[in-house]
Amino acid sequence: MNPLILQLLVATGMVTLTIVIHLVGLWALLWTMRAHRRAPASRREFVRQAGSILIAAFGLFALHSVEIWTYAGIYDLVRALPDFESALYFSTATYTTIGYGDLTLPEDWRILGAIEGANGIILLGWSTAFFVSIVTRLRLLERQFED
Repeated sequence: MNPLILQLLVATGMVTLTIVIHLVGLWALLWTMRAHRRAPASRREFVRQAGSILIAAFGLFALHSVEIWTYAGIYDLVRALPDFESALYFSTATYTTIGYGDLTLPEDWRILGAIEGANGIILLGWSTAFFVSIVTRLRLLERQFED
């Protein structure tokens, strides 16, 4: 198979997989936080909502970790990098768009790396929007206590 076509097929599969992982993960986090919101507003509920922010932050970090590890697994599977540690390091730097450049993919896989960077930007932005909405909800709840 043409190496470019193979890269594009793998990249398409990875983008699809990470978007599904992210969607399901955000849905689970949102479901968890909605369960906390059902109780009547009180100072105790405010503390529970603050706990929800911690859950959201750690949950988002876990989601991104799973996605980074999935890309690292692909790099390791196709032997694009010498070992799994290198694949994980490269994937983390690429997904977060830091891109140190001390490790590079061979020509047969470099498009996959570029697409991982674009995928990471989108998923990190999605997470940022999600997290801002959670913090905004807490701020609205806090205003209830000020009145």
